[in-house]
Amino acid sequence: MIILKRPKHHFHVTLVQSMAMSTYSRSTGRRPKQKVYHREPGLDKAMDLRKKPLLMLRLRSLILASKTRSILLRDLEKEVGFVQKWNFMCLIEKHPTIFKVTGGQTGGPVSVRLTDKAEKFMLSKWNLGKISSQRETAQVRIVYTMMSMDCQIPLEKIDLIESELGLPENYKNDLIPKYPDFFAYRKIKDRDYLCLESWDSSVAITAREEKLDLEKAALVNPKIIPKDGNFVGPFAFKLKFSPGFRPNKNYLEEVVRWQKMAFPSPYLNARQVEPATPQARKRAVAVLHELLSLTTEKILTSDKIDAFHNEYQLPCRLLLCLVKNHGIFYLTNKGARSTVFVKEGYEGSDLVEKCPLLRFRERFAALSCDEVNNSFVSV
Repeated sequence: MIILKRPKHHFHVTLVQSMAMSTYSRSTGRRPKQKVYHREPGLDKAMDLRKKPLLMLRLRSLILASKTRSILLRDLEKEVGFVQKWNFMCLIEKHPTIFKVTGGQTGGPVSVRLTDKAEKFMLSKWNLGKISSQRETAQVRIVYTMMSMDCQIPLEKIDLIESELGLPENYKNDLIPKYPDFFAYRKIKDRDYLCLESWDSSVAITAREEKLDLEKAALVNPKIIPKDGNFVGPFAFKLKFSPGFRPNKNYLEEVVRWQKMAFPSPYLNARQVEPATPQARKRAVAVLHELLSLTTEKILTSDKIDAFHNEYQLPCRLLLCLVKNHGIFYLTNKGARSTVFVKEGYEGSDLVEKCPLLRFRERFAALSCDEVNNSFVSV
């Protein structure tokens, strides 16, 4: 379990709190309970399992981005930095079935490229009809622009989560122009924006709403307080508390009241929502849930989420909101940056629903295994 600590720049606040706590202890003779944030071993394991495939995919992208479909080792440091360069070199050495080193000594500068086996596998990626529907990808983009404050998002921010959305590498030229009825590029205050041209109500349905079982909700006894907090209703979220968390009756009653509370749709313009109300705060949770649910792995780093703060009117104290709703989200410090999961997307360390693009990436990483059979090469 993680003990939440305040950063050093909150020294004054911490000092005041510690004084209050010491006064409390003297007057009552008891020490107040220390707040803890319970770990999710399965999701922490999922973070560890992602590290090697992500490195492989990054190196693959660097190689394919080159005109020669290879990259000089001396140029690798310019692309990824000194420390990461050595991680990539270890990766190249451990996976000769995917990466091939050429040159050296009399053969010219040392470079790395994909092996013939990996190249053959990559060629199958361009059969995008079998891997990922462009129409589906476009709908995801529509949803993102529909949820934004003015139905427009800076392109630089979309680039931040391009891979998480599963977009093609050259989506600006290959994908967006195919849907002129939906999208348009505009320059606003010297920034390039992707703007929504027409509203499509058929995709303005959240992932939470798609999973609702209204027939089951009609049969639920409203007086029963579920022990796991999972109340079935039109405004309820799927909760998955950590194994070490033991909620008491009062806590569960408060959770059920929150689950029953109606709130505006994330696709309703935020300008029409009265701020600083319980309904607005619950809507903010729904917006975060939808943002994460639309990514391929139901996961984003907290800094990438916060980059969309203005577009989606996210909570000012984002991390506090995520921690408070720990039955819905999991915030982990594994990795270089804090990362946010939507819990219902995972069963243990396994992603429940994998899109074809994710399966393709997994198969690429699996080329390094000796037991990989030739059927993986034909997608």
